Amino acid sequence: MRVTRLEISKENFRHNIAEIKKYVKDKTLIPIIKASGYGTFINRQIDLINEFSIVGVALVSEAVELRKLGYQKEILVINQPAKSDLVNIYHYDITIGISCVEFLDCIDRDVKVHLEIETGMNRTGIALKDLDAFMQKVKKNPHVNVEGVYTHLSSADFDEAYTLKQIGIFHEAVKKVQAEFPSIRYIHCNASNGLLNYPQDFTTAVRPGIIMYGYESYPGVKELLDIKPVAKLKSEITFLKTVEAGEAISYSQTYKTTKTTRVATVPMGYADGIRRSLSNKGSVVIRSQRCPIIGTVCMDSFMVDVTDLKDVAIGDAVYLFDNELITLEEVAEICGTINYEILCGISERVERVMK
Repeated sequence: MRVTRLEISKENFRHNIAEIKKYVKDKTLIPIIKASGYGTFINRQIDLINEFSIVGVALVSEAVELRKLGYQKEILVINQPAKSDLVNIYHYDITIGISCVEFLDCIDRDVKVHLEIETGMNRTGIALKDLDAFMQKVKKNPHVNVEGVYTHLSSADFDEAYTLKQIGIFHEAVKKVQAEFPSIRYIHCNASNGLLNYPQDFTTAVRPGIIMYGYESYPGVKELLDIKPVAKLKSEITFLKTVEAGEAISYSQTYKTTKTTRVATVPMGYADGIRRSLSNKGSVVIRSQRCPIIGTVCMDSFMVDVTDLKDVAIGDAVYLFDNELITLEEVAEICGTINYEILCGISERVERVMK
């Protein structure tokens, strides 16, 4: 077993789901488990996934993987699929979000769909002015069964006016869709930010994402919701050495020691998802102390100054984020990005260990 691993708490995941359910009350949860469960591989834990009556993914290939793992309930692909995906959609009984007329014209076998409405994200979706015509084409295709309608709120973490405008457009679209398809089950617009800030009486479902994994979708989420991080990125010290003042550490001599320094090598690098932007800026946790990363992060390793650690030894645990002394959000801030990207960027060669 490789010493570099992402430790995942299934207990914390279940705790987060329970907290979200309390918050949204009677809404159906469509948990978003795309991108390998945001990098956690929770999407592969069939005991967890079987607790949901429907789940959401981004790609048809992700839905196929779930079917092969044994998940037999409803799977919604929230992104507009490609025409070439239809063979798997039919074979594996996958529900899809649609908004593309050309794709609709290719459907020639029974399929369940949610109509995606464009409300201001301008990524995919049916514009309100085109909705009536789109629905008429749907009604002419006997193979299309409309089960839901949805949209995506682009700015529910910071722009109230824009979000309310999106919700207004969506509400108008929902009334149109319900007039043509009165038996639809799923009406949803709220992902993590929306479900926290804009509860809607006319919707029936929500799509929690990053908050299920215990991380804030914007600063202040934990003031609203008691969520616990599910992941810790861990490795070990595999090499120790002492160098004198004036020695260069790692590639390109970006760091030179100013005193006699104890240096530890940690066997994870940018091929594992450890950003090079952490070079000479980030820290790790060893023996419950923060220790600075020194020198350029390599493909497979990086170095740490452990001079101030008493009794440091080969095999000591090293945490890039432990959710206490160093959070995922801190790592993301140093890297100039968001917690989603850091978590999703942890590569396949890092073993996920479920606890």
